[in-house]
Amino acid sequence: MKKFITLTLLALILTGCSAIEPIQVKGKVVSCANIKVEGGTGVPLECLGGGSEISADSIRGPALINVWGTWCEPCKQELPHLAHFLAKYSDQVDLVGIAVEEKSMERVSKFVQSHGISWPILYDATGATRGKFGMGVPVTWLVDESGTVVYKKYGPFKSTEEIELAAIKYLGVK
Repeated sequence: MKKFITLTLLALILTGCSAIEPIQVKGKVVSCANIKVEGGTGVPLECLGGGSEISADSIRGPALINVWGTWCEPCKQELPHLAHFLAKYSDQVDLVGIAVEEKSMERVSKFVQSHGISWPILYDATGATRGKFGMGVPVTWLVDESGTVVYKKYGPFKSTEEIELAAIKYLGVK
């Protein structure tokens, strides 16, 4: 009997350790046509999905503006949390990404598609947003309907719940 239990436990342990491929969610390059904008005096940024250029200070919310880079590990770690938040609150809050310090739009586009990003991405080819957002990434600003920055998060969000709590507190999300 001991031998049977030992073999059963061993089988469970070995099969539990087998490599399971993670499910890859395909991202897509999204147009910036639905971003709410008004005015703005900042440097216009190209949209990865084409269309008109948009300055970060022209974005009206409720919105999260997330500044990130393909080379940034903490940025990659928060992507699933941003995606889950957007899936739950897309009817109440916009999510706009700004890719910084990137070699090309093509590189960003490939990253977007391979990492499950499904929100509009602005491309900061020259580092023009450094003066506004600072040097480090990720940085996420919550912006209300008037365009006022109501919360600044420096560093990655560690969970979807953390994003939800900030959106509820600062943007009135329900």
